[in-house]
Amino acid sequence: MEIQILDAGTLNGFDVEVDVLVVGLGAAGAASALGAREVGAETLVVERAGGGGGTSAMSGGVIYLGGGTALQKACGFDDSPEEMLKYLRASVGAGRDEAKLELYCEGSVEHFDWLVAQGVPYKETYYYGQSGEPPTDDGLVWSGSENVAPFRELAIPAPRGHVAAVPGAAGHKVMSTLCEAVEASGAKTKFNTICTALYRERDGRITGARVETFGESHTISARGGVIITTGGFILNDEMLDAYRPEARKCSMRVAADGDDGSGIRLGMAAGAGTRHLDKVSVSLPVTQPWDLKAGLLVNAQGQRFINEDAYYGRLGDNALLRQDGRCWLIVDDTFYVKPDYGFELAAVGETPKELEEELGLPEGTLQSTIEVFNLHAKRGVDPLFGKREPFLTPLTTAPFGAIDCTTENARYAVFTLGGLATDVDGRILDPDGRVLPGLYGAGRSTSGLAIDGYSSGLSLGDGTFFGRRAGRTAGAR
Repeated sequence: MEIQILDAGTLNGFDVEVDVLVVGLGAAGAASALGAREVGAETLVVERAGGGGGTSAMSGGVIYLGGGTALQKACGFDDSPEEMLKYLRASVGAGRDEAKLELYCEGSVEHFDWLVAQGVPYKETYYYGQSGEPPTDDGLVWSGSENVAPFRELAIPAPRGHVAAVPGAAGHKVMSTLCEAVEASGAKTKFNTICTALYRERDGRITGARVETFGESHTISARGGVIITTGGFILNDEMLDAYRPEARKCSMRVAADGDDGSGIRLGMAAGAGTRHLDKVSVSLPVTQPWDLKAGLLVNAQGQRFINEDAYYGRLGDNALLRQDGRCWLIVDDTFYVKPDYGFELAAVGETPKELEEELGLPEGTLQSTIEVFNLHAKRGVDPLFGKREPFLTPLTTAPFGAIDCTTENARYAVFTLGGLATDVDGRILDPDGRVLPGLYGAGRSTSGLAIDGYSSGLSLGDGTFFGRRAGRTAGAR
């Protein structure tokens, strides 16, 4: 698709005039539209698919919130914005946006209440034993690494994964509810419509867009501004090759058809800066069910490289980006259960030595790794990586197995985290940090809270939180 920035002065007039134009109807787009309507702005949302939802509807529906939400309190957990901020500061990676983090933590309780007010249902029950969405309709889960090393020493742990009250993946419920709220708000929607160009005034302000519906072009004036919420670029191989080629090794790209970077490229063509385009979230859900956290994740040198009780997104990041996707989860007969998501055994041996030979690891490496782990696990400690009880189980019972976690044979799920540079109100910035007037963004088209340390629910969280702010800011103009 050819993307253009056109001179608004060449038009005699626009076909349609609104206050705010939102491009994309996933979670960020829905929240942007609702935010604009909250301040009374006439709002139009265009979506390239035949209906709203996008990648958000395909997700687990976890929204990362905390600070003492009504759901956390109902489930018996104490939390505060200060502890939430400590965790996020430690976990989201270098280059974090302090202003966004602070605002998100301060406003998290109110944002949960807002989601409930839109109609998103939450059951006031807690589920233990699953990272991300539970198989039940329980409302609160652990969705990050809050309760494991090193983060549990840095911030008081609390579960912050808020999941809509449907069994299993709840993204469809979140999005159907938000789309219904958009319709009820009075915002207009236009589907099967793609944005191909932005119109810019001589003073640099973006004042409209050109869209195409089944090949027919229309021009839309947006008096308050255009908000880009079209998702990331995980389906764009050319962009992946330029910024994070390792992502192409992953067997599953978490995406709807529109996650091709078109919105990011549209913003860049208008002069937008970008941040963290090389950052991705990689999930390796080999420790589902949680019994498998007792295993030892080893690399091609037969050595551990992380505490296995960590969130599966942290496992995936380390396995792919630091170990080139060459690793195996070592288990014994005491705690082995068949993993979810289709992981298979790569080798089985009656002794660690035999398993080591079957995997082709350097002589003595796996044997020594298991020996050192067992020595300390018998004492209830893991001095190397800080894995905690109840997963400190010595591996002593034959047979021993190696669950295949190599990229060619295992499920690695990936999506992009970087995107257009924005401020806390969703205003898109140029490479020098100056506001591009009339242009806004939210969701995975932008660089949000997570840089290279993801927790489940941060995308739906920052997309809806900052999308709503972008809509209110654009609409207030």
